[in-house]
Amino acid sequence: MVQQQNVWQALWQRIEKSAVNCGRNVDEIHLLAVSKCFSAERIRHIHAFGQRRFGENYVQEAQKKREELANLPEIYWVLIGSLQKNKARLAAEVFDAVESVDDLALAERLAAARHPDRSPMEILIQVNISGEAQKNGVAWDQAVPLAHEIARLPRLRWRGFMGIAEETSDVTRQRQQFARLRECLSRARAEGLNAEMLSMGMSGDLEAAICEGSTEVRIGSALFGARHMASYGE
Repeated sequence: MVQQQNVWQALWQRIEKSAVNCGRNVDEIHLLAVSKCFSAERIRHIHAFGQRRFGENYVQEAQKKREELANLPEIYWVLIGSLQKNKARLAAEVFDAVESVDDLALAERLAAARHPDRSPMEILIQVNISGEAQKNGVAWDQAVPLAHEIARLPRLRWRGFMGIAEETSDVTRQRQQFARLRECLSRARAEGLNAEMLSMGMSGDLEAAICEGSTEVRIGSALFGARHMASYGE
């Protein structure tokens, strides 16, 4: 537990240093703890340090963890993995937010499945900022038109964009790709959409993302360590 707390503090020192180096306020940057494939007990430990947002890739894995951790206050479950349309109904029950929407039909299914008595589900549009064929996400020039469509849907709250840069040590390339997502947000605001969130930056490139305006970094290995498959079926 002490070792985990030291890792937690070191991560936040890294985030704060990055913010200072870019002339930003660290309070503008939030942390999404990527807990996929880690046990509910590991999540409980991180929650004790003050973490509240946890990112999962698989609907059924998150459902089981949510049930195991139902007594934890203010915990917030975020889907960051790709979502099949046939699992949209269950996802609308399990998650508070989905950050990987890249299709209007999927958003429509989430809206239809979200119970009207619950708070609106938060939505981020995933944008393929690297242009890699193996990555999900809409093309960056289609992101804002999709945002206009999703922003009209009931029981959803569109908040911004999510993007993953290519895996490279070239900081210039990282920043160029993150800048595309920042440009999407600027364009959306200029067109009258209310958005404030840029989810970009992971363990290996959070510095570049923060310098390009990230408001949420998604951190797994730098927080939890090496990932091993947990005993959660999907």
